[in-house]
Amino acid sequence: MNALSEVKPNELMCISPEAFKDGMANLAGAVNIVTTVGKSGKVGFTATAVCSVSDYPATMLVCLNRNASVYQTFKDCNTLAINTLGVGQDNLSNLFGGKASMGDRFANGEWETLTTGSPILSNAAVSFDCIVIAKHSVATHDVMYCEVVAISQNASAGSLIYHQRSYQQISAKAD
Repeated sequence: MNALSEVKPNELMCISPEAFKDGMANLAGAVNIVTTVGKSGKVGFTATAVCSVSDYPATMLVCLNRNASVYQTFKDCNTLAINTLGVGQDNLSNLFGGKASMGDRFANGEWETLTTGSPILSNAAVSFDCIVIAKHSVATHDVMYCEVVAISQNASAGSLIYHQRSYQQISAKAD
């Protein structure tokens, strides 16, 4: 047994939210638009808190702040799509990450559906169509675990990432 295992979690010093945010600014993340369809229609938000969990079955997770305007719809949903943005799609990220109405958000870009009916961005770098299999509340967020049931890829889209509080564009590899 080491000394840390003898310390109770509430006895550990926590870092400040500001220090944590500064540290997270150094963690580059893919920019995604997460979408679903609820009672009031299509909804979506911008997220970098998305990652893979397992390749079999193909499972991902998405984190959503419980104070987000779309929270109740995603809380009630059992399907969603994760649309990973490509080069030049930072305008969509800003739109879905801001205060624009859902109508204005979805009026931009071309949208389709695959298996679940959740909106898929036609020219995203990759879109994962998912069934939500579990949800857990942690601190200020809910973590949604999602089994991927369909995928759409665009290898020429490149990648839009967020790093040091700004967008970075990564071009697709030339053949």
